[in-house]
Amino acid sequence: MPQTLAAAVHSDLLIKKSRFIGCVQPVADRATAQAMVARLRAEHAGAAHVCWALLAGGQSAAVDDGEPSGTAGRPMLDVLRYQNLEGVLATVVRYYGGVKLGAGGLVRAYTDCVAQALRGAEKVAIVRQRDLRCQVPYSLEGLLRRELEAAGATLHAVRHGDQVEFAFAMAETSAEAFVGALSEAGQGRIVWLPAA
Repeated sequence: MPQTLAAAVHSDLLIKKSRFIGCVQPVADRATAQAMVARLRAEHAGAAHVCWALLAGGQSAAVDDGEPSGTAGRPMLDVLRYQNLEGVLATVVRYYGGVKLGAGGLVRAYTDCVAQALRGAEKVAIVRQRDLRCQVPYSLEGLLRRELEAAGATLHAVRHGDQVEFAFAMAETSAEAFVGALSEAGQGRIVWLPAA
């Protein structure tokens, strides 16, 4: 099951006089990631490189930022893939120390910097959600609220009219069984509506 991170975690490595400042953090999309990288470039104007990797579905990216091709962004992306992460940005700011590391040394440095940050990261499972809507008579409002709470559903909206209309989301894996059980408990008085 894919996971994301609960919060940003940092690392700091010194390898042959070069300083590598790493960060892994949850990010929803490429535009947000690029804005974060631009902010890092501004904060670390004296840095030689700001390399990054994003694993976010079809918006994934691996950027070497002037390092030899394939020595920074791709290895960082591989670490994220190996950890089965999704919606995660890894960045490494490098301050050059005057000693060349070679291609193998760069790959190890960038990989280690991201891996070290991930060691301290809290990972959370990504649970796909399904949006649902239904109408119930007022006599079933309490039952539906209790069942939603017990199922861990997220209540988006409740509208009171001739009947009570609920809009909510819940784990996709349990939605079908929930709808079936609730329909049976409601004895045909629950009307399922198309999700908005």
